[in-house]
Amino acid sequence: MAKKALEKEKIEMNISITSRKKELDEALVDMVVKDCQPFTVVNDQGFKGLVKLLDPSYVLPTRQALKAMVEERYQKAKREAKALVQQATAVSLTADMWTSMNMEAYLAVTCHFIADGVLNTTLLGVEHFPKSHTALNMARAKGAIMEEWGIRHKVTCLVTDAASNMLACGRELHLKQAVCVAHAINLMVKKSMDETPGLENLRSSARRIVTLFRSSTTAKERLSQMQERMGRPLHKLLQEVETRWNSTYIMLERVHSEREAVSAAMASLPSEVAITAMEFSIIQECLGVLRPFNEATVELSAEKRVSASKILPLLKMVSLNLGEQLAHIHTDMAKHLTKNLQLRLMESLSHYQKTSILTLPTLLDPRFKTLGFLSPSKVEDAIKRLTTECGLVIGQGNVGLQSPHLSTPAAVHEDEEPSTSSGGLWRHLDATVQRTRQTHNTTADAIVEVQRYLKEPHINRSDDPLQYWNTHKPLYPHLYILSLKFLCTPASSVPCERIFSKAGEVVSKKRNRLSPKVLEQILFLNKNT
Repeated sequence: MAKKALEKEKIEMNISITSRKKELDEALVDMVVKDCQPFTVVNDQGFKGLVKLLDPSYVLPTRQALKAMVEERYQKAKREAKALVQQATAVSLTADMWTSMNMEAYLAVTCHFIADGVLNTTLLGVEHFPKSHTALNMARAKGAIMEEWGIRHKVTCLVTDAASNMLACGRELHLKQAVCVAHAINLMVKKSMDETPGLENLRSSARRIVTLFRSSTTAKERLSQMQERMGRPLHKLLQEVETRWNSTYIMLERVHSEREAVSAAMASLPSEVAITAMEFSIIQECLGVLRPFNEATVELSAEKRVSASKILPLLKMVSLNLGEQLAHIHTDMAKHLTKNLQLRLMESLSHYQKTSILTLPTLLDPRFKTLGFLSPSKVEDAIKRLTTECGLVIGQGNVGLQSPHLSTPAAVHEDEEPSTSSGGLWRHLDATVQRTRQTHNTTADAIVEVQRYLKEPHINRSDDPLQYWNTHKPLYPHLYILSLKFLCTPASSVPCERIFSKAGEVVSKKRNRLSPKVLEQILFLNKNT
């Protein structure tokens, strides 16, 4: 008995050790995936010492074994993600290109869809892209991804930047396409700033000041001393990036907020760079003009909330804000900037109001409906498009419910002679009459459903439009289907940019030999788990 008890105890102990080993292995994979740690971390002496101290019985896997565990996790996660995506009624995609520090090009595609009243985002793939970046090559790669994930006929919109090859790729795939609004705002503001007389000189002065305090140890220490003396946080100055307008905004905002400490520090430094009090006043007014664009960019780059429906109302609010500010601006430079922005913003709004892939989400968002449009005629056009879409959904639901042939002969009036035809001669006309009746009924039903929805009170701006549609599905069943189709579209391609920002962390100097296959696995798991 004692021997059997001892054997049982050994078995239970082995099971416990094996279970603990598996649990710790899974935690190690989590760490590698979430923190973008290299596989070689298992060979680092400091890490090995820490693990030994925490659990002396745990034997770390080899680098190769850890790599195999990551691949196994990836395959499982991909199967689960595919099952979820394939259940979606409709999806929207974002796509972008990226080049690593090793000069390897990659194409990323993210998928956005609504399930159970929640907006979901899934990274479909980060494909190594050694071919030339032609529209045809990109279309083939994206087409293959859509086929693999079983969504080829579910894609309602593709969101990309405005690069000519990206736009041509969308046409090649015969997909409805929207230009990333963050990129559109970036181009709009950059051009407006470039066309504002004197603003470039002011930006140049700010850049030189930032360079001084970021490159000189003496200047950096002097600024910190002044900030401490004035009881201010030790904020560093931030340099603008040529390709991103909001970096200019951030640079000017930081220089302006730290102007007293900067001026005091520069008074004791051998530098000819300076910004006058008048120039600081100009910066302050320009910041007020640019601030709404920065706020709009941040809001429209949201990934977990409905965003495409916000484009029209948010840009309309920016336009109204510019008009209000213009009445209170005193400097010529800020006035020029405001007028340039107003002109370009109206051009963009005019374009967006003609794009159904953007107007329909706005109408279908119960927070906004018709409030985002600039004119009654644009509202009328959008409602017609929504009614047409609703009619198509109703018509698809009616297919097969009624036969195109008349099921019973028509009644014959006493004063009429009965037709001598057996019915075959009239079948085309009868079918046409039946289709006309169905079309009339479908259109009438669509008008009623759309108008009833539009007459309902708006929900609060802080409320979730997806929850609204979940609860109102029985009342507006066909518009509910359209909400799944159009509210999943993101306003920007920022989700892809975030993937590549993470990719930059993964492909670091310490792991610059990472294969494209392993890179995709880590990014996929980092995003989707």
